[in-house]
Amino acid sequence: MLIRRVAFAQRAEKAWDIIRFYGLFCFVVTIFMGQGVGALAQSTVQEILEVGDGRLEVAKQDGGYRVGLSIDNVNYLRQPAEGLWSIAMDWKDDWPAAWRHGQVETCQRIGSWLVLAGKVETDQGQWNIRDSYIAEGRRVRVVRRWQWTGSQPAGKTTLSIRWQVPQSGAEVVLPGFCYYGNPSGARSGSERVAIYTGKPGEELFCEEHRLAMPFAALEWENDNRYCGAALHMLPSLAPYANKSDQWWSAGVEGHDTFSEVAMLSGPCSINGRRGHVKANQRKFFPYSDTYLTVPPGGIIEKTFYLQVYPVDQKGSGFRVPLLEALKIYQPFSTEGLPTYNEILRAKYQFALSRWHENGQSAGFRMYPNRNDYVMGWCGQAAAPGYALLVLGERLDAIDGISKAQRSLDLLTASPFNQHGFHNRYAPDQDRWTEQDPVSQGQAMENFARAILAGRKLSSVDTSKWEAFLRKACDFHAARILEEGWRPKSTNEGFLVSPLCKGYQWFGKEIYRQAALKAAGHYAQRHLDMTEPYWGGTLDASCEDKEGAWAGFQAFLAVYEMTGESKYLKWAEHALDVTLSYTVIWDIDLPAGRLRDHDLRTRGWTVVSAQNQHLDVFGVVYTPQVYRMGELTGRDDLKKLAIVMYRSCGQMLDAYGSQGEQLNHTNFVQGLPVNDVTRMRGTYHESWTVFWMTAHFLNAAAQFEEMGVSLE
Repeated sequence: MLIRRVAFAQRAEKAWDIIRFYGLFCFVVTIFMGQGVGALAQSTVQEILEVGDGRLEVAKQDGGYRVGLSIDNVNYLRQPAEGLWSIAMDWKDDWPAAWRHGQVETCQRIGSWLVLAGKVETDQGQWNIRDSYIAEGRRVRVVRRWQWTGSQPAGKTTLSIRWQVPQSGAEVVLPGFCYYGNPSGARSGSERVAIYTGKPGEELFCEEHRLAMPFAALEWENDNRYCGAALHMLPSLAPYANKSDQWWSAGVEGHDTFSEVAMLSGPCSINGRRGHVKANQRKFFPYSDTYLTVPPGGIIEKTFYLQVYPVDQKGSGFRVPLLEALKIYQPFSTEGLPTYNEILRAKYQFALSRWHENGQSAGFRMYPNRNDYVMGWCGQAAAPGYALLVLGERLDAIDGISKAQRSLDLLTASPFNQHGFHNRYAPDQDRWTEQDPVSQGQAMENFARAILAGRKLSSVDTSKWEAFLRKACDFHAARILEEGWRPKSTNEGFLVSPLCKGYQWFGKEIYRQAALKAAGHYAQRHLDMTEPYWGGTLDASCEDKEGAWAGFQAFLAVYEMTGESKYLKWAEHALDVTLSYTVIWDIDLPAGRLRDHDLRTRGWTVVSAQNQHLDVFGVVYTPQVYRMGELTGRDDLKKLAIVMYRSCGQMLDAYGSQGEQLNHTNFVQGLPVNDVTRMRGTYHESWTVFWMTAHFLNAAAQFEEMGVSLE
């Protein structure tokens, strides 16, 4: 009996040896090969920071440590297998070379902080590196410190911050720059937008100052659920840089079994072209030799934030870090910004300079030296008609009602054909031209608002406006309800809100049916971001904030018409995409026009994935941003709406004029600048099409009707 017990014990011990060996083997594969999706093995975890939905784990391994972030024991974000720290000590073919890596050697808990330290050995000397981690709600703040201990300067150096998610081909959002790879923009040409598909070897890195919201977000599917991770950055110039205005860069890189999100101390890459940036509407420019030369004893520090989170549904992975970015940067202060009254009076003054009338016509011109009245998009000739009806008393506009009546009456004469009504009227030739759904939808919205405002004033006759809007709604409702209706892009989303208002004013069921059909169509196309919102501008065919605004406006209007909660959920999604083009930080600018004016960039908007400059377009939807704050109980949205309106009132001159294109990054449009290092901080003030004035008046009138003060 004793012999049998001993034999059994020996067999059991061997079994446990096998189990322990298998567990160690799995851990080694997970950690060294970087293939596993599980959290760091529980038996090796030495320190933990609880953060948001998950935790940061520091695990002991072979005398060193490894770092990862997990949720429910599933790995979301981890350091590279070759080491937590990676430094390149050479520069070849427009890219960092001679990479060296280092592992964590010591781990200390100091109060609420975890401090990890180690070194990277190179042929020229040693780097001492220290990471300090602290949990801040749903994010981890990290301060990384490099110190060069070599006796000679470390030339052609590139520092990096690298983290990996356990899935190849993860989707990426770089706010204002790349949305799930920019699939629609990719069809318009390889040098018009950044393209990223996540294939192994593919990379996309841009300057930090190009990002409206400074984060890179990844989304991927794991075991039938969606996961998300984000790298937030505190943007900064790179110390000891080779170029005078060299900033850190941020981006992603594809691999066979994982995707990497990273920051580099300058290098940029776009669409397979290393050492290039998108510096023109249709062209990339060289931007190379962005390395460092660090002197002996030189110390560099960089602050960033890590965040991991479950994703409710496909296409929403960017939304969690977007909310977190607002909490990090708190872009809600109006200190130093123009007052609401200053902006409104300056814009009204400039609007009067565009007023034109003769014996046959009266209206607001799109250009300073041409008499064309253009509805929608860049002209917005119908917007002041509505705005003056609401703001006339505040502005002491003695003949404001008369101008509104005459300008809108003229526009109702626009002839219809099989494509709807025409947008542009040239009074000198008595000719109507141009048609597109963006302009028609925006003009119809102006008429719908003017009708409501005009009905409250006994001196205003809205009959022509009502007949015109009814005819336009009849036309577009019938077209949308056709079985084969499929719009090219999100451009026809601008028709939904006026159809909802038309249903409210005139009670025609087909308007309601068409609005619901269009909203459902765009929800199906865009909510999962396989096809991000796009096509809302007329000079670019790509992902843009105007397309996102078209979807946002449509969903919100249908919610207001029906009260059904699903439409509010759709509106929240489209709102977040729209807001992702909003700059939420004050970008430091080089010497130039913008710095001369001490420009605060928070609240301005990036145009699109193609046109990478700032504009004031976001002003037009600030009332809807504020309204979403009311509907969802979010005061941050209300505050942001006010900042957006007032911040965009900067750069106004004595005439009430301001230009459209402010170049916050290495990009120009319409200026004769071919040196990428001289683009940032420039200003194209001569392109003063009327929408830049009309949008301020339009939004102000809506705030007035809402009873909201912007002071």
